Amino acid sequence: MNPKTIITCAVTGGDDTGFRFPAVPVTPEQIANACLDARAAGAAIAHIHVRNPETGKASMELDLYRDVVERIRGSGSDVIINLTTGPGARFNPSDDEANTLGPGSNLRTPAERIRHIVALKPEICSLDLGSLNFAGMTLINVQRHVEVMAEEIRKLGVKPELEIFDTGHMALANHLAAKGMFGENPLFQFVLGVPWGAPATSETMALFKNLVPSGGNWAAFGIGRHEFPMLAQALVLGGHVRVGLEDNLYISKGTPAKSNAELVERAAQIVRLLGSEVATPDEARQILKLGTSA
Repeated sequence: MNPKTIITCAVTGGDDTGFRFPAVPVTPEQIANACLDARAAGAAIAHIHVRNPETGKASMELDLYRDVVERIRGSGSDVIINLTTGPGARFNPSDDEANTLGPGSNLRTPAERIRHIVALKPEICSLDLGSLNFAGMTLINVQRHVEVMAEEIRKLGVKPELEIFDTGHMALANHLAAKGMFGENPLFQFVLGVPWGAPATSETMALFKNLVPSGGNWAAFGIGRHEFPMLAQALVLGGHVRVGLEDNLYISKGTPAKSNAELVERAAQIVRLLGSEVATPDEARQILKLGTSA
């Protein structure tokens, strides 16, 4: 077990939960405040998507990202900003016409998917490593697009957080890591319990953990009811952890979480009960070697 454990809080996500669940932040002000509250509760890293303030739906608008980031930076908070690059990969093929996008598709070029990373230069950004059946659609992340995005992210000095939804994603991540595309200290994030992805089990997490290359850091999280069991399992296996309303809307069975901060507080309790300490943002920067050439 790590003596210091990094807690990431994924505050809103891109699923259709905005306005349907009152605790989910929607506007830039709400999202920024959720990140600051999560930091006060013990999170070192805030993982950020943005939403259309009028509809609550997921958005890729640069101005919304800028608004959130400027609010956090303007507050003087030391929280580490982690912006998503996941949006822009949803593919829903038409049932009636060949080679045609159906409703809900939002395929974008690699340049469009990292436009906000180029403009805002967060310390970390997510990078999906493969394709996956997801919520009735498919997330499309072909190798050449992953490589283009990874190269641009590396040039910016931003650390990619490698999102691992399945075993093939881990294989590609290690292939690219061996080529030096992520530096000497790659950061892996194991996503467990997404339907048709890697299951939220101890065996799966142990498999992924054993595939992390020397010098790499890793974290893991479970979706929905798996959030806290997988958090405890990650701690025991020596990983870092993630919670947040992107992944799970409940503090306990049948009881909706009041806020992201409430989920972080519960995570911090578990970290301490199991014998680790909650890492501060500066300690997380040292652990992950942020701001270095590594």
